[in-house]
Amino acid sequence: MPQKYKHLFFDLDHTLWDFEKNSEATMRSLYNEYDLGARGITDFDEMFRAYNVHNDKLWARYRSGFIKRDELRWKRMWLMLLDFKVADTTLAHELSTAYLEILPTQTLLIPHAKELLEHCHGRYEMHLITNGFETTQRMKLQYSGISRFFDQLITSERSNSMKPHRDIFEYALNAAGAEVHNSIMIGDAADIDIMGAINAGWDSAYFNPARLPHAYKPTYEVVHLEELTKVF
Repeated sequence: MPQKYKHLFFDLDHTLWDFEKNSEATMRSLYNEYDLGARGITDFDEMFRAYNVHNDKLWARYRSGFIKRDELRWKRMWLMLLDFKVADTTLAHELSTAYLEILPTQTLLIPHAKELLEHCHGRYEMHLITNGFETTQRMKLQYSGISRFFDQLITSERSNSMKPHRDIFEYALNAAGAEVHNSIMIGDAADIDIMGAINAGWDSAYFNPARLPHAYKPTYEVVHLEELTKVF
């Protein structure tokens, strides 16, 4: 049977690169370095939960075009601090800068991500489509040792679009010299990766480790990345 796909397009954060664990390690480092416990933030876990709530909300606003990148970056720290009655704009900016310096140097990958990439390497052309920022994402790939697997890194900055919008998928096809019929999107976010791929006419593979309910119909759905070695 001839190989159906030629181009595999992966999401990066939460799909291959373990954003949650890497972000937690970064925030814990900042908590200690800036002695946030002495500022009244006595529970790191509560602080990290607050950060994630604000980060998710601000990313949704950023994807919708309501805020700019710089506002997203510092305001998630500022709102987190305000939850603990720490009204310090200077500290928020310092935390933001330090977070962005440390985060992309973290190296934890999602279980079986490296094995999946090794399995597909040489048999497919592999690329990334990410809403993350160009410099940050390149650093993540280099520090985690997986940059060698990918031909094209398509970011929102490079393409002037974001998932789930159709434009970034069309940009990706052109950049990779790919076509809809021989391409597939692999990602963890149903309303971003999967909806975007479906709307662009692509096949999709939904990595859904939490078994979240959804209304989409991806071409494939897996709970563990290793299951994709049976697809590709």
